[in-house]
Amino acid sequence: MDIDWGWIGDHTGTLGDHALIHIRLALLPVLFGLLISLPLGVLCRRWQWMFPPVLTVANILYAIPSLALYMVFVQYTGLTEATVMIPLTLYSLSVLVPNVVDGLGSVSEPVRQAATAMGFGPLRRLLQVELPIAVPIVIAGVRVAAVSSISLVAVGQLIGQGGLGYDILRGYQLTFQTQMVAASVLIVLLALVTDAVLVVVQRLLTPWARARGAS
Repeated sequence: MDIDWGWIGDHTGTLGDHALIHIRLALLPVLFGLLISLPLGVLCRRWQWMFPPVLTVANILYAIPSLALYMVFVQYTGLTEATVMIPLTLYSLSVLVPNVVDGLGSVSEPVRQAATAMGFGPLRRLLQVELPIAVPIVIAGVRVAAVSSISLVAVGQLIGQGGLGYDILRGYQLTFQTQMVAASVLIVLLALVTDAVLVVVQRLLTPWARARGAS
């Protein structure tokens, strides 16, 4: 396979612009999914009968092919970024909701009782005790959702909103492998960098884990 390095050098700026669009289209849905999953996970943990139906709906949505969802939403939101981000947000719920529930479930009852004995109300206990302890499991879900979202954004180019998917589709149409390979490599790099950043975020949010590891 011959790679035209000169073409890559001449189009670095364009590829960079497409990469920025790609990462925005991929990570905003994960953020929105997390904002939905946190309160939903708390409710599912408090009223456990809610969790099975919520998880079933999330898994059913995840099983729908992305292109099919794009075609459904394009009738309402048009050929816009929202048409790509809404399905990706829905996809993220199948990973994030169970991880939030599992993370909250990892908090032992003695820890909850100790926080209550110290005068923590339910909301304060959730924000200052339970959610911080749940961070590693929640971040693990965010990492999976983010990498999955980065890979799925490229499909959005079929409706004109795909970031680096443009270069993959354009390279395919022109039978120009260099453009397809360059975009594919950038997508992989975006996924690796995003995953590494989330690992750093987890370490920053759990300083007690670093201290325990150092000791």
